[in-house]
Amino acid sequence: MLYEMARACLFKMNPETAHSLIMGNIDWAVALGVTKLVTGPEVNDPVEVMGLKFPNAVGLGAGMDKQAAHVTSIGALGFGHIEVGTLTPAAQPGNPKPRLWRVIPAEGIVNYMGFNNVGIDQGVENLKQSGVKYRQKGGIVGINIGKQNSTALEDALADYQVCMQKAYADADYLAIDISCPNTPNLTKLQDDDKLSALVKGIAEERKALSDKYGRYVPITVKIGPDLTDDSVRSSADVFVKYGMDAVTATNTTRSREGIEQYPQSKNPGGLSGLPLFEKSTHVLRVLSEHLKGELPIIASGGVMSPELAVEKMKAGASLVQIYSGFIYSGPALISEAAQAIKAWRQTR
Repeated sequence: MLYEMARACLFKMNPETAHSLIMGNIDWAVALGVTKLVTGPEVNDPVEVMGLKFPNAVGLGAGMDKQAAHVTSIGALGFGHIEVGTLTPAAQPGNPKPRLWRVIPAEGIVNYMGFNNVGIDQGVENLKQSGVKYRQKGGIVGINIGKQNSTALEDALADYQVCMQKAYADADYLAIDISCPNTPNLTKLQDDDKLSALVKGIAEERKALSDKYGRYVPITVKIGPDLTDDSVRSSADVFVKYGMDAVTATNTTRSREGIEQYPQSKNPGGLSGLPLFEKSTHVLRVLSEHLKGELPIIASGGVMSPELAVEKMKAGASLVQIYSGFIYSGPALISEAAQAIKAWRQTR
């Protein structure tokens, strides 16, 4: 009830303004215990994925804490892991505003943000400050990295390598974003003729960094929901071949299926939220059936309720990420989803 009242106020604001308001006030709200009014109990349901021990199976997807500046405060809401970013080699403003639209009747969000962020150097420095207490409690932090908007596609590998070099020492895992529809040509990195060379280069860079730092940092690659089933399978084969540790399914979609009747469907960008659930879960199932356990899958896309979180697990996920569901359903969804997954796991 309290969150519904707060959401009613927030939804009267421009979406990006509301997001900035939340991020700008979450630290003091957590410190004073205000957020406990709208959250459930933290769920202890440890699960090992990518060689890491996660406190529970529910995490926050990339895009909420783009600057890695509020990790401990967000973690206090009950997340088992937090993925910060996307961070690029240098700071960039992203696409022109307006670039974020709610599709309230469909519980969807269209975003055309374009990897707006403070850059990898500042992002890592922010994480060093904001993530300490969360990590001390066992929380896992992934750093999501991407290419600069201005970087030509043939030079994309160098951008990922730069970000890896600067984030490696401070990441629990790295997430390679090759599927955001809001960065020029980025999704073309999923094409067969480009994917192998990119992932091979990422694997080679990880080997060099592992030798340098004496620690192995797992890597997940985030794919999009608009690939054909055959492309999903061939991508999975590439990830296995070059020793990636997981695949994240999925990013947002260019499709407007489910929101065609709403004016927001005409806006550019990726669609997330409930309209994405079936599309992203189909990719999850294709991956699960093809991989047969060779790689774990992190499920993202349309998790708006505890029941949908469990559906992701049933479809083959090892971890679930929430983003749009957090906005529409509120912080209580984190605990409710983690509890539902725990109960499901106990019956297996």
